[in-house]
Amino acid sequence: MAELKYISGFGNECASEDPRCPGSLPEGQNNPQVCPYNLYAEQLSGSAFTCPRSTNKRSWLYRILPSVSHKPFESVDQGHVTHNWDEVDPDPNQLRWKPFEIPKVSQKKVDFVSGLHTLCGAGDIRSNNGLAVHIFLCNTSMGNKCFYNSDGDFLFVPQKGNLLIYTEFGKMLVQPNEICVIQRGMRFSIDVFEETRGYVLEVYGVHFELPDLGPIGANGLANPRDFLIPVAWYEDRQVPGGYTVINKYQGKLFASKQDVSPFNVVAWHGNYTPYKYNLENFMVINSVAFDHADPSIFTVLTAKSVRPGVAIADFVIFPPRWGVADKTFRPPYYHRNCMSEFMGLIRGHYEAKQGGFLPGGGSLHSAMTPHGPDADCFEKASKAKLAPERIADGTMAFMFESSLSLAVTKWGYKTSGCLDENYYKCWEPLKSHFTPNSRNPVGPKFYPNIAAILESGFAQFS
Repeated sequence: MAELKYISGFGNECASEDPRCPGSLPEGQNNPQVCPYNLYAEQLSGSAFTCPRSTNKRSWLYRILPSVSHKPFESVDQGHVTHNWDEVDPDPNQLRWKPFEIPKVSQKKVDFVSGLHTLCGAGDIRSNNGLAVHIFLCNTSMGNKCFYNSDGDFLFVPQKGNLLIYTEFGKMLVQPNEICVIQRGMRFSIDVFEETRGYVLEVYGVHFELPDLGPIGANGLANPRDFLIPVAWYEDRQVPGGYTVINKYQGKLFASKQDVSPFNVVAWHGNYTPYKYNLENFMVINSVAFDHADPSIFTVLTAKSVRPGVAIADFVIFPPRWGVADKTFRPPYYHRNCMSEFMGLIRGHYEAKQGGFLPGGGSLHSAMTPHGPDADCFEKASKAKLAPERIADGTMAFMFESSLSLAVTKWGYKTSGCLDENYYKCWEPLKSHFTPNSRNPVGPKFYPNIAAILESGFAQFS
């Protein structure tokens, strides 16, 4: 495969033209009476025309035929894609899934669309407020078929297998430990090279942004320059009556036919584009004194709600890093949260649960449902020598966190066959260490100076 080229920068105003047609971008205007090379001008808007300039998203595409050149859409089989959040009764328990099984190509060919399964979600598509978590399990390329989503943005987290993604803006190769975002309305097709699995976070009505850094300052976390945008590439390919365009609209799937490839954009300019990001480029911020910082310091992208500081969805990662905090229980603390937390594992072993939580699986801790390290992790971390140590080497876990209360689908509960009924047992060995007659029983071993101070203080009152 020839090396693919990209433009660097998050949310930049970019311009690109296929080198086979130099000068294909109009000069000085967006919509000339006759475009260079007799192309059609078409605008793709990702925001209202009247949004403030800082949030206005649109791109101009110069293409061989406009995207309107297709037969009428007709409803097609939904498969396991849904936005019905009332399929099963709510369940506040901690939920965990074993690795989702990928169909064998020898048994059945499954492409990205037919292999897309909705696991959980919340909100309302028609009011542009909410999200869904999907799992994709496929073994075959899409061929003469493309997909676009009228409902929201897709954030892809591949876990097994590479994705070669064709878009109207160009081509991207996305590998495990990378992510990519295909924004609302953008047509794409996916080639795979083996049995392939991954996660998708879909957000309705909002777009992903880089989180504000506040006191961190100007640099850190995911740096804008590390996001990559594909360069213009087109194919002038005829497929008489045989190219299928699949549209997700109000949670339903529709298909239409057309005679040409949709990837016929010779040039484009704007700030509304697909993009990808390598998670290894994330600059970790962490505690270097004491206590365990909140996981918000690991936020890569956020999709904000109308409430300041509250997200429809955050994409958070737990990358390799140093742990150096003194006097601190270093793994994630026991917690009850007003947010919903879906976690997945790309590779390795998550620090708070060495067993059971596996690559290609997932877990869901719903709003105010308690969760935290398993019993084995607690015992080891409570007794560990607090020397500087590397955490999560060879591991990449992530979290989709949302202010919405997520409902699990019937596929997630039953049809997938991957729900781990024994998840709760990882906390059953937890036992009481309460010592009512000794305030600091391990203090002399770990903190002799503190123990001496306490003993001195108590002596004054004896």
